[in-house]
Amino acid sequence: MTDPPRRPLNHGDGKEALLAATVRVVAAKGLRGMTFRAVADEAGVNNTLIAHHFGTRDRLLAATLEWSMERSIGLADLGAYAREPESFRAALIENVLSEPALQVFQFEMVLESSRRSDLQPAVRRLYQRYVEELAHGRSDPEPAGSAGFHRAMFAALDGLVLQYLGRAITADQLAEAVEALGAVIAAGPRG
Repeated sequence: MTDPPRRPLNHGDGKEALLAATVRVVAAKGLRGMTFRAVADEAGVNNTLIAHHFGTRDRLLAATLEWSMERSIGLADLGAYAREPESFRAALIENVLSEPALQVFQFEMVLESSRRSDLQPAVRRLYQRYVEELAHGRSDPEPAGSAGFHRAMFAALDGLVLQYLGRAITADQLAEAVEALGAVIAAGPRG
């Protein structure tokens, strides 16, 4: 099986191609394997384009973290968890199964932030944004202590995705667990 032919990039496509390529490279090789050359090769562009768009490796990683988060949120529509639980669960499972590199990249960045304090603000924003999106979809009035409940909901989803990516559970087990979590979430927090 051969790779599809690479099409020439239009102006503006290069930045998007580099962000997507960074996700794939980090997912496959880890952060230590992410070089400008590896990303450029994956994107099918000259590595000088990275310096043009991002300047440094850290700026590329920061932009990729933001891009991957927005892409994941858009694909899974976290805000639909309470409004449309079935469609949300299907979208979440499809997102994880079809584009696992997005989550692998984000987990790599989360782990790296434990060693690099300069990444911690970006990782906090990542989780804050995910929790806000999940909370936004809750249709019931905000009960006391709901911030903790929303954080716990997302932590459970996050943990399930990590277990799947680490091959501790199967796709069927992931789907079953997300459905069970949905039942708990529908019941809401107990105070």
